[in-house]
Amino acid sequence: MTQFTAKTVLVTGASRGIGLLTAQTLAARGHYVFAGMRDISGRNRDAAQALQKSAAEAGQSLRVVELDVTSQHDCTRVAAEIELERPLDVLVNNAGIMPVGVTEAFSLDQVRACFDVNMFGLATMSQAALPAMRKRQEGLLINISSSAGRLALPYFGVYCASKWAMEAYSESLNYELAPFNIQSVLVEPSGHATDLVSTAPSPDRHVTLDSYGPYAAGRDKMLGMFEALFAEGLSGNDAQNVADRIVALVEMPGERPLRTQVGDDMGVTAINEATAPIQSGLIEQLSGVYAVEEAYEGA
Repeated sequence: MTQFTAKTVLVTGASRGIGLLTAQTLAARGHYVFAGMRDISGRNRDAAQALQKSAAEAGQSLRVVELDVTSQHDCTRVAAEIELERPLDVLVNNAGIMPVGVTEAFSLDQVRACFDVNMFGLATMSQAALPAMRKRQEGLLINISSSAGRLALPYFGVYCASKWAMEAYSESLNYELAPFNIQSVLVEPSGHATDLVSTAPSPDRHVTLDSYGPYAAGRDKMLGMFEALFAEGLSGNDAQNVADRIVALVEMPGERPLRTQVGDDMGVTAINEATAPIQSGLIEQLSGVYAVEEAYEGA
């Protein structure tokens, strides 16, 4: 078995799917896990109690914490509470929602709600965790993106836009945090069998939606296609596989890859391989401008 040092890890969106499995797998591997989820006294009470109970029975170091990533107060409070107990080594920004439907038919409130979780929630939680990491000059952000963060698909316009924003934000952080020995990396799962599909919000601008006629029905057909693929096991992916790759990044010594694609390729690997040299060349050209080593020498 590969040797590793146990880490203190905060996982957001840990009530279900990838977040839940990541928290469980990390705890089973001996890491100290804070599992963040919303409304642990209400809607997610059963999930919170079940996770806490199973960890306690197994003698694992896991604690469920109330955390809504759209709340700056929650993010600041949780980061401070963790730091009072032990240094936070890894933040897994997993919380997310996936609106699906005719892009124009989503209200601006719905678009903002998606970005509030997928993009601004990531930024808020990262800003709460990073000061202590920078002070220690050590840390890791693992940001759960999607193949949709490298592709554009019909009916997924709002979701793709939020994930594209996440990708740019995460990669820029990775460059800027390098002098502090902190990495900001991305995991890009393809479609996987979680309830993100079954709970996907639909557009609420019904007049606009109706004007698209039969085309609007493509949303349900596409979701049905995904659900059929998952049921038949043809997606080449499942949530546990994604969780395992996240855990591998946590335990990986040295520099992690900027992007880790998981599951059916969908052309994402080719996109990543094609753009990486261009991006690296640009950063090389800019290195004399922002001169990170000199700027942060002795930081």
